[in-house]
Amino acid sequence: MSSKALIIKNKKAHFEYHVDFEVTAGLQLKGTEVKSIREHNVNINDAYCLVEAEELWIKNMHIGPFKQASFNQHEPLRSRKLLITKRELRKIHSKVKEKGTAIFPIQLFESERGLIKLKIGIGKGKKSYDKRNDLKTKDIQRELSKIGL
Repeated sequence: MSSKALIIKNKKAHFEYHVDFEVTAGLQLKGTEVKSIREHNVNINDAYCLVEAEELWIKNMHIGPFKQASFNQHEPLRSRKLLITKRELRKIHSKVKEKGTAIFPIQLFESERGLIKLKIGIGKGKKSYDKRNDLKTKDIQRELSKIGL
C-alpha cells in the first residue's frame, strides 16, 4: 500500500441516517476509474445504492475523468456494480424491504492488497429533531474539550 492511505468519506452519511449495520463491498471498475480514485478525483456524497435483479449497484457516484488517459475514457456518473457475497445481498435485500430503509455509501478506501473498497451502510433516515440533537451534543463535546474535561 502507498505511503498515503486513500480514504474518501461521505460526511453526510452519519448526519442524515441512523446506521444499523455496515458492509464492505468491492467495486467493479475500469482502469481509468481506479487511477482517478487514487488521485482523489471522486465524490460519493450524492451517491446511493440499489438492489436490482439480484445485484447491488451504486448510482450517482462521480468519478472524474483521468487526465492522462487517451480515448478510452469512462463515464463519470455511470452505475457501478458492487461485489458482495450472496449471503450479504440477501441480508441487505431483506432489510431494504422495510419502509424508510436506505443503502448509502459511508467510505471509499484502498485495501491492504491495493483494491478499491466501499463501506456501505444500511439504515433509516433521521428526522430533523434527531439532527438538531446530534448538533447539540457535538457542540457540548466541543465546549468540554476546550475547557479540558
